[in-house]
Amino acid sequence: MSESPYTVSDVMTHTVVAVGSEASFKEIVELLDQWKVSALPVLAGEGRVIGVVSEADLLPKEQFRDGNEAESDFGERLKASALTAGELMSTPAVTVHANASLAEAARIMARRRVKRLPVVDGVGMLEGIVSRSDLLKVFLRTDTEIADEIRSSVLTHLPVTTALGVSVTEGVVTLTGSMPERGLVPVVARALRAVEGVVDVQVDLTHR
Repeated sequence: MSESPYTVSDVMTHTVVAVGSEASFKEIVELLDQWKVSALPVLAGEGRVIGVVSEADLLPKEQFRDGNEAESDFGERLKASALTAGELMSTPAVTVHANASLAEAARIMARRRVKRLPVVDGVGMLEGIVSRSDLLKVFLRTDTEIADEIRSSVLTHLPVTTALGVSVTEGVVTLTGSMPERGLVPVVARALRAVEGVVDVQVDLTHR
């Protein structure tokens, strides 16, 4: 069965606001506010991503304004006194490639607890950025689009498809009909869930 073709390149933002390592603290705050983003890639040279500076990196400046650093770690204390992007940034940057699947990007975000990922090429040059909201765009696909992909890319690869029917309502796929083997049901359900935009799968099949 073929996999859904959606990759990071399909949903990422190509125009990216970034800073150099010498950008000042205030410049960073101004850019975050102006562009309504939560993080900025930090670039070196012609556009190689060397780090990311986020709201979380900036917050220690305010967090320890009263001088109470008793419960802070060394890294937080350093960021509280930092003045430039190079001093503030988290490095190495957590990035993703444009040809990565949306599921892979989502796993990276969840595992590394970040909201945005710079998209880089094979040598680390910035190509775009992908956010959590970008990954959710696939759920804007219409029910018709989802059903058409299931029929053309999933059902046509099954051993027997003539007895199967598919309907999609609000992203929920319902598969009806009959299949020759009960053991194929979880395989089919897994293939349906892999289609971008599917919210859930309901299987109502009989077995011949």
